[in-house]
Amino acid sequence: MFTKPDSALVIAGHGSTLNPDSSAPTWKLAEEIRSRGIFGEVHCAFWKEEPSFRQVLHCVDRENVYVVPNFISEGYFTKTVIPRELGLTGNATRIGRHTVKYCEPVGSHARMTELLLKRAADIASGVPPEKTSLFIVAHGTDLNENSAAAAKREVDRITALGRYREVLSAYMEEAPLIAEWDRLSTSANVVVVPFFISDGLHSYEDIPVLLGIATESPGAASANRAAVFANNPYRLRGRTLYYASSIGTETGFAEVILDQVMAFVSSHPA
Repeated sequence: MFTKPDSALVIAGHGSTLNPDSSAPTWKLAEEIRSRGIFGEVHCAFWKEEPSFRQVLHCVDRENVYVVPNFISEGYFTKTVIPRELGLTGNATRIGRHTVKYCEPVGSHARMTELLLKRAADIASGVPPEKTSLFIVAHGTDLNENSAAAAKREVDRITALGRYREVLSAYMEEAPLIAEWDRLSTSANVVVVPFFISDGLHSYEDIPVLLGIATESPGAASANRAAVFANNPYRLRGRTLYYASSIGTETGFAEVILDQVMAFVSSHPA
């Protein structure tokens, strides 16, 4: 493993003013990577929480700074918001006393396929994949078209491996709708993996209602909402359904962050 004690790492996440769980995976990743002693500093920055993208460089002592977006898809936030808020003008930008090196987002990494397969296998341990339909669930709508594209990309990759009877993408707000999972799939066993960074309002509240696991949202403050992942399997609509937590909570994301830094170093040698 490489070491960069003279450099800082900034993990850039979305955050939320409504849901404290939104930033939790990003903070956890920072803690994990910090414990390995690879970088001289490890920081988080957020669009909707503190420290903000605009503030974070004031917290960094090292001159050399790698920024990795903790976002599933490439799009508005990774191509417009983060560069604008940080003041980036290219792959490497001199900002005051810092040289900021902007890496690819986690969601574009090829390891996403491996992590999705691991999450699906873990939640439905012992269930034959050849007798299982696997759903990758994204938000959908024109406002989130890149997340839909990312989900479709992973469906294509997993389908090509030939492990599952069928692999499908479905969405919360556009067709094909995850609420119609039983009509869309043909297997007795169904595994649903949310293609989100965090277990927030969508995975705790919205998707369970759409699946039929819950009849109403438990509310953002409910202490029991995490039980939705612990009560597998569910017997619904004549099927056996397994509901996983969001892919961004998978422990392998630390390696993805580090891989994106290494990829930048390889592509942009000093």
